[in-house]
Amino acid sequence: MKKLKFYYNTQTLRYEKLVTPLHVKLLRFFGFILAVFVFAFIIISLVFRFIPSPQLKLAELKYEKMRQNYETLASQTRHLQEEMSSLEKRDNQVYRSIFEANPVPDSARAKLIEKKNEFQKIAVINDEELGNELANTLNNISARIKYQYASYDEIETLIKNQSEKLASIPAIQPVSNRDLTRIASGFGVRIDPVYGTLKMHKGLDFTAPQGTPIYATGNGKVEMAGFDESGFGNHVIINNGYGYETLFGHMLKVKVHEGERVKRGEIIGWVGSSGKSTGPHCHYEVHINGQPVDPVYFFYNDLTPEQFDRILKIASTGSAKSLD
Repeated sequence: MKKLKFYYNTQTLRYEKLVTPLHVKLLRFFGFILAVFVFAFIIISLVFRFIPSPQLKLAELKYEKMRQNYETLASQTRHLQEEMSSLEKRDNQVYRSIFEANPVPDSARAKLIEKKNEFQKIAVINDEELGNELANTLNNISARIKYQYASYDEIETLIKNQSEKLASIPAIQPVSNRDLTRIASGFGVRIDPVYGTLKMHKGLDFTAPQGTPIYATGNGKVEMAGFDESGFGNHVIINNGYGYETLFGHMLKVKVHEGERVKRGEIIGWVGSSGKSTGPHCHYEVHINGQPVDPVYFFYNDLTPEQFDRILKIASTGSAKSLD
């Protein structure tokens, strides 16, 4: 039951029923509606301030993922830059020490940086596309580095082979000859000591007391070790590889065996006078691709420039007769 309200009318001196005018009711109604809207606005503002919307949450997740991706890409970029620096260093060292060519200057590499203007187009694409573009670029750089490593590995193999080649080429005298007095007969046409006829002498004769050690002049594999009827008596033939072959004749005794691998400076036998020989000595030959060459040009590891000049004169003015 609706409660009735009365008020005391001083003019009529009696109690009368209280009637609210229509305009007052309307003002109260609109005031209430306005208060509700204001309260709702405050509540919604607080909610959006402290509780993010689903769209905002999604945007934050997307941003966080992109940030992590950029950090990963930045880390990979730093790693690739370190690898590139290492490659550039190896590149310069290879050019300088192996191929004797001018290394690539840093200024030439810096010119690549000047091309950055070509990448201004990246500014007009969105973040996701930019990330994909950077990832593709890094993948491309990684592939190039991998290819470059393969190229340098091949160069290192060539360097290793070159080192092995240098160790195999004859480079010392077959007997100790510090005073340079043991070359008795040089390379060239000489008088045969047995038949007295002119004959091509294909090596050098080193005189030395019987039993003097004979050394391998380069790394290689023993192809012949022992006595045969060729006139060299007890002798050793070493295949040094790369087209080189060395022969040591007239030994007193052979130390190595066929198939054995020897290194430069290793004793392979001792000086003697076996075979067609007129006295204790070591007959030494160097062959390149089957052709005999003057061994005097293969003593560069043994001699100073002055000694080499002297031994050239000794070899050229030696006895007209060979010892074998």
